[in-house]
Amino acid sequence: MQQMLSDEMLELISQRFRLLADPMRLKILHHLQSGEKSVTELVTVTGASQPNVSKHLSTLRTHGLVRRRQEGNMAFFSIGAPFIFELCNTVCDSMKTELEQKNALLADNS
Repeated sequence: MQQMLSDEMLELISQRFRLLADPMRLKILHHLQSGEKSVTELVTVTGASQPNVSKHLSTLRTHGLVRRRQEGNMAFFSIGAPFIFELCNTVCDSMKTELEQKNALLADNS
């Protein structure tokens, strides 16, 4: 039996999806999937500015998706919510299937 969700729970779920709707945040999470990185490393691999990366890391950290570790004057970030990758894989697999189906239809109509 499917559980009924309260309005408050639906709002929290909606906030989580909005958080993941930003391509730069997804890019940062993707790069952190291979392990902890400094802000400087994330700036290099994303090609974004340091203020931009820091802003997104702050947002991701506020919502528990990344963790921060301080070492001297360097901040290092790592994944705080590994389930995010299960969600991303589910979405990616669904998109691949959809694309394959569309390509098959186009091939049949050629």
